[in-house]
Formats: sequence, structure tokens, C-alpha cells
Amino acid sequence: MDIDKLFKVPKLPSGSNKRRMPDAPTPDMIKKMRVGEEDTGTRHSDPSPQPPKATVEDVDEDERMEDDEFAPGNDADYFAEEDEEGRFFGGGLTSEQKDILNIFDKAGGEGVQADVEEMNITGIRKLLLRLERAANKNQDQRSKYPDDPTKFIDSEADLDDALRALMPLAQAPILAYPELVRSGSVARLVGLLSHENADIAIDVIDLLHELTDEDNESEEDEDEEQRSAAVKALIEALLENSFLELLVENLNRLNEEEEADRLGVFHVLGILENVLAFNPAISKVLIKKTKTLFWTLNRIQKPAQDDNRGYAAELLSILIQSDRENRLAYGKEDGVEVSLRVLSQFRRRDPAEGEETEFMENVFDALCSALAEPENKKLFLDSEGVDLMVLMTKEKKLARSRAIKALDYAMSGPSGSTACETFVDALGLKSLFSTFMGKVSKKSKGSDPSAAASEETSHTLSVVSSLFTNLPSESPSRIRLLAKFVENNYEKVDKLLEIRESAQRRLEDTEADIERERKEILAEGEGPGEGEEALWYLRRLDGGLFTLQTVDYILAWLTMEDDGILSHIQQMLNRKNKSFHDLVKTLQIYHDNVDEPEPTDESTLSQKDILQNLMAFLSGS
Repeated sequence: MDIDKLFKVPKLPSGSNKRRMPDAPTPDMIKKMRVGEEDTGTRHSDPSPQPPKATVEDVDEDERMEDDEFAPGNDADYFAEEDEEGRFFGGGLTSEQKDILNIFDKAGGEGVQADVEEMNITGIRKLLLRLERAANKNQDQRSKYPDDPTKFIDSEADLDDALRALMPLAQAPILAYPELVRSGSVARLVGLLSHENADIAIDVIDLLHELTDEDNESEEDEDEEQRSAAVKALIEALLENSFLELLVENLNRLNEEEEADRLGVFHVLGILENVLAFNPAISKVLIKKTKTLFWTLNRIQKPAQDDNRGYAAELLSILIQSDRENRLAYGKEDGVEVSLRVLSQFRRRDPAEGEETEFMENVFDALCSALAEPENKKLFLDSEGVDLMVLMTKEKKLARSRAIKALDYAMSGPSGSTACETFVDALGLKSLFSTFMGKVSKKSKGSDPSAAASEETSHTLSVVSSLFTNLPSESPSRIRLLAKFVENNYEKVDKLLEIRESAQRRLEDTEADIERERKEILAEGEGPGEGEEALWYLRRLDGGLFTLQTVDYILAWLTMEDDGILSHIQQMLNRKNKSFHDLVKTLQIYHDNVDEPEPTDESTLSQKDILQNLMAFLSGS
């Protein structure tokens, strides 16, 4: 068969006899060229040869489609192949030519399209059976001809197609996932994660990422609760087959210099995030049985910012945010040192873009979570973390507020005493109070004056609170702290009272909302339970109570430490029709809700004991 001849396109007629019309013909021109119905099909006799006249006829579209010879080359799709704007893409192919092209199209994806369209239990079983046969055939040929890839390359291509054909199962989880578990296909997929061909492993990773994505759009009109249960059952089946270990091993196996491998790493991280979203407790298994923590700490140290580096930082933050064992493992893997090294690059410069900003925040969040443990606070001190954070607070960069947050975590509690002294010795008071007395940040401009203090101000107050709690009495560090509140005619005390007034207004609005809800519950004949009371307390904390408690705690210390400050505070409170009794009320709520472990050192007062002494002093003033 001569292919060139078969696909040869007919020549267009020569231009000498071609009749042309203007780009925008007038209605008169069209009318002159139109032939009436009585003359249709009749040629006028003329002694001189004339080119045939063009005719414009109103032909019904259905009648036109019935004509077999209506298009060049007898191409049935000549006029049908149009886009939405009416442009045609007909190729002028004959039926024989179109049949040949269809053969090639079908050869590229044999059986896939039909299976996708039959998204029922029978179609799903066909897809899973196809995967089983392809996997078994490939394994058999690889074992027979381990040194001759030409013998098993075709079966590998079939396995690749079988895996890709399972992608649509994510659109029908309620129907498909139980069958995946029942048929044993989950174990087969997990086994393929260690396939000799990394491309096959990437196919499995892509598939699992799609299947475990709870936010994946579904074509079914299904119940969300049933859908979540189906995904959860699939994840549990994956965990039973120890897929975490094989999945994480691919992080080191894949080469991120290659685009496909880089996307595969991204999907591995996505799968881990999906699994943790369904069961956060899996984070302990992930850190204990895999090298995820080691890999993420190494990955965030890569200098180039990309999606995988940002995702690694996010996963690191998730892993250690709520489990003590994970936080201790983070410390043992030099996580504190690594995080400080990574964050030091933002001391003098802001992140280049939004993704790098998110990356920086996730690394800070991981560090702050780790600093909840006394063991990591010591590592933080040994790595000169306090000094680095103080340097960051001196720079007017985006990292400043995050550095204050890290200092808040490092200096809080009895285990933060050494960090507090190191902070004062590093001249941290100057930069801290500079931030405290600074103007409202750009993000807060235009907001309601009664809005809550910014996160930066809240952490600054917490740092000051920790300094009063942990610095030894009569020590030079404590005297330097008190001097800051005396200087410039008690301006920092006035700032505290200003913050207190704003927090009080916000709390009053929150209390009004809670009282309305309480009345609604009582109107229904029921009283609020412990659950409602706990939620209301959390709302009060967010609605100004936490800021109010911190400010009143600092004010109480100031009144007890310095008589001049005591007189000034009393005078300023009287102007607002307030007294020390208002501070006592706030501290009593604080005292009643303190939840802290008993101090290990008998000479150290608990937070409750400190609050009790402060209230006793204020009541007697």
C-alpha cells in the first residue's frame, strides 16, 4: 500500500477561474448573485463561455447532513469538527483514511477508556484484575530475564497503563475503595512501591496521592461521612501493609533533578499529610519507624527554595506540634541547631516571596513547638538561640515577630529561667521594649481601636511576664527590667494600661455574646454543661481575657516591686474609675484555671502560689 498516495490531499482549483468576493460584501451584491428558486439548477445559454455563478441557498441543516457528497474527500466530520467559536478542523480525509487513524488511536489506550466509562463494580473489578495480571506478568518476565530488559519492557508498559487506569477510582471512593481492600490490591500496590523501575513506583505514588486526598472532587452524589469512612478504611489497609516504610524510602531513591522524580517526592509528602490529617497519632509511628524526620531536616537545609522544600518544612511542623516523643526526637536529630541555621538567613533579609515566607513560618513553628520541652530549651541555649533571636528583634524585618514568639516559648515556665537571664545579658530588653512601644504594625492599620493586641504585642507581654516570674529577686537583671518601666515618666506603664483598656472592651463584647447564648440555652429549659463552659472560657481567652490576664499579672508585679510605680498605677486606675480590686478579679480567674505540673524544685514557687501572693498584696494596698 502506498501511504503517500493514500494520504495525498486533492489539489485546490487554480486561481484563474476562482471567483472572489470582497471581505465585506454589500447586501445588493449578494442579492444579485442569488438565483431564485425557479432558476435553481438551470444554466443560462450564452454564446460566450462564462464562469459558473455562485449561488447562496437556504438549505436545511438536516438535509445537508443526509447528502453523502457534501464535503471534500467524502469526509463525514469535515463540518462537524469545529471548536466553540465555529472554526472547523476537518482534514478532508476519506473514510478509509479515517479508519487507519482510528486504528492507531485505539492501539494507544486499548481497553482503558471503556473501563473508565463503566465505573460500576464490574468495571472496577476489571481494572483491578487487569492490574493483577500486568503485575504478575511483569514480575514473571523480570525473574526469567533479569539481564535482558527487552524481554520485559512490554509488560512494564502494560503495568504502567494498568496503574494509570486506576486513577478514576478516586472519583468513586464509596464503591471502589472497599473493593480495593477486599481484593488484595492494596497489598499489591504497596509491594510495587519497591519496584525496580522507579517510574512504576512513581505511578503508584501518584495513584495513592489521588486516592488518599479527602478533598478530591467526586462525581458521585455521595454522603460525605461515607466518603470519609471509605478513605479512612483505605488508609488503615495501607498501614496494615506497612506502606509508610516503603513510601519514605522513595524519598531518598528519587532524584529531584528530574521533573518526574521531583513531582513524585511532592506526592510522597502529600500522602503523608493526607494520612496525618485522618489520624494525627500516626506521626509517632512515622518518626519512630521511618527516616521522615531525618529527611525533612536535611531537605529544609537545601539553599534553593522550591515546592518540596516548603512542603518538607510544613510536614516537619505538623509532625512535632503535639507529641512530646516527637519533639524529643527532633532535638536528638539536631533539629534545634538545624532550624536555627536555616532561620539565620532571614536575620537581615525578608523572604523573597510568599512561598518562602510560609517556609520561614513553618520552620519557626516547628522550633516553637519543640521549645515546649525543657530538654530542647537547653539545646536552644547551647546553640545560642537566644542570642540569634535577640539579633533578629533588632532588625525591622518580617522575622522579628517570629523571633519574639520563639523567645516567648524559650523563656516560659521554670525551665526558662536560664534563657531569661541570657536574654537580659544579650541586651534583649532594649529591642524588646522598642517593639513594645512601637507604632501599630501595617497589618493592624485601619482596624478597630478596640481590636486585640497584635500577635507580636501578645508575645512581647508574655516575654515580660516570664522575666518577672523567672529573674531572681534583687538580681542585676531584675533591677534592669524594673528600670525600663520607671524611665521616661512611666511611659511603659501607661502603655500597659492602654493595652488593658482595649482588652477590657473586647472582653465585654465577648461576654455579651456569651450571655445571649446562655439565655437561649436556659430558655430551652436546659442549663449549660461543662462542655459549653469550657468553650466559653476559650472564647474569652481569645476575646481579650488572655491579654488582660497577662497585663494585670505584670502590673501586680510592678506594684509590689516599686512604690513609685504603685502610686502611678493607682492614680491612672482612679481616673478610669478602676482600682486594684479589678486586677484581683482578673488574677483570680487566672488562678482558678491554671493547669501546671508541680515544680520539681521545692524552693521554686508554683504559678498558683505566685498568683496567690500577688492577689494578697493587691488586696492589702
